[in-house]
Amino acid sequence: MTSSASSSADFHVLDGDTPVGEGRVALVFEYNGSGFHGWQYQKSGIPSIEGHLQQACSKVANHEVELVCAGRTDAGVHASAQVVHFDTPVSRSMRSWVMGINTALPPGIGVRWAGNMDDAFHARFSAVSRRYRYIIASQAVRPAIGQDCVSWTYRVLDSDAMNRAAQYLVGEHDFSAFRAAGCQSKSPFRNVHAVTVTRHSAYVVIDIQANAFLHHMVRNIAGALMAVGSGEHPEHWIRDILSLGDRRKAAVTAPPNGLFLVNVGYPQAFGLPCEAPGPAFIEPWMSPDQQRPIPGQRYEHAGASE
Repeated sequence: MTSSASSSADFHVLDGDTPVGEGRVALVFEYNGSGFHGWQYQKSGIPSIEGHLQQACSKVANHEVELVCAGRTDAGVHASAQVVHFDTPVSRSMRSWVMGINTALPPGIGVRWAGNMDDAFHARFSAVSRRYRYIIASQAVRPAIGQDCVSWTYRVLDSDAMNRAAQYLVGEHDFSAFRAAGCQSKSPFRNVHAVTVTRHSAYVVIDIQANAFLHHMVRNIAGALMAVGSGEHPEHWIRDILSLGDRRKAAVTAPPNGLFLVNVGYPQAFGLPCEAPGPAFIEPWMSPDQQRPIPGQRYEHAGASE
């Protein structure tokens, strides 16, 4: 089946006429991860994104569906543009898929788009990049509003120093120093396409894209950059711990609540919708350059996890 995604690749319009289904279907969706035990389905019945979404999709499809996700996220981590695919013999309109699934979902999860994809499309293995943003409230007192969507430090962070230090991470490296002990990836090598750190009033935003990420890699990088921003370590410390490849030499893992998956990049031929990276509440802070796509490249040995 050929992709019909490009003809309806608009998050703001729910097409009620064009049929979607009878083959591979992709969904783009968002979630607030604070009420869930991460993406992955939990047999114990603990709430998970996958468990709720799979149940809702199966209800609309009227058969059990199996979801394939672009990249798993941990408990407390959010997404503004996560991607899954599933196969179905039934056909519904885009509006019916989106509205029907959302009706069956809890408030913290929302599907934004549905479309047909080529059979060759794979939500995980077709992806050429993942982009995350880590948001930190850098102020004397903890925020009461939106605290589940930002990390907090009472220290005043030097975002310029953090940005300079972050440039040591760009390129393909062994990221063992920033990988969780339980990471199951076969290779510690990842290619960081770009990373920037900017301040917006009391908030500091780390914006990072790579071909893929190791388990806890973004949160470990955020913790290390915060240590530089607070003056605990010099900028070249990031280069030093990267070259050492020893997780024990790096900083603590930053909390999950400030982390958002904001984009999954695919070859244009698949026709998935492309929108400025979120989350929506920080978009007014960002410059046009900061909201543009970051060029990436496929690296066949990489997996996808954070």
